[in-house]
Amino acid sequence: MTLALFLVDALPAGDTHVLDGPEGRHAAAVRRLRVGEELLIADGRGGTARCAVTAAARDSLELDVLERWTEPAPELRVVVVQALVKGDRGELAVELATEAGADAIVPWRAGRSIARWDDGPRGDKALTRWRATAREAAKQARRPWIPDIADPVGLPGLLDLTRSAALALVLEADRATRLADIPLPETGDLVVVVGPEGGIAPDELDALEQAGARPTRLGPAVLRTSTAAAVALGALGALTARWR
Repeated sequence: MTLALFLVDALPAGDTHVLDGPEGRHAAAVRRLRVGEELLIADGRGGTARCAVTAAARDSLELDVLERWTEPAPELRVVVVQALVKGDRGELAVELATEAGADAIVPWRAGRSIARWDDGPRGDKALTRWRATAREAAKQARRPWIPDIADPVGLPGLLDLTRSAALALVLEADRATRLADIPLPETGDLVVVVGPEGGIAPDELDALEQAGARPTRLGPAVLRTSTAAAVALGALGALTARWR
């Protein structure tokens, strides 16, 4: 059985640790872990430790650290650029992309995005929800790395990201070039751009191509913007060494 994972600010330096706060409360009160059971703690930056419960309180656990290790970051990082979408579909996109292995997610204020993250409290609140979603999805997937959720960008910021990447792909269902037909890099940042519900505007697509991005399709089906990144990440895991 896969051990439950809980996130901590830093791994303990010694052989014991007290898991308290929200994570300790979840482990003790919700998961009801008891003496002798094991769990994982991780710092979200690759550091992980396997621990055994030595004492259980109402909202905390005392742990013995049995072993610790650091999971290296992948040599090929996948950066998902997700266009803003209305309602909870944006959070669903973040959840699925995180579980599928995204290393970073960049919210994009696309021209055809219905959702608008204005500067100020409303935009900050939406970004906070995305970051909380990524954190919880990483725990669910037992990922030692929490993907970074960047500040939102407009087209100029996206073009800068495209130019600096080892490769940038734009998911477009009407293109003849398949993802499987494109040579993929082994290292560096691989940017995957997912447009909004109404598709990427022609001027944006032209600008991305001029910056070096490759429009490509995943398969015969037209995917929702909330699921496209996760499907692409699955294909990239199989087409590259990321899953090996």
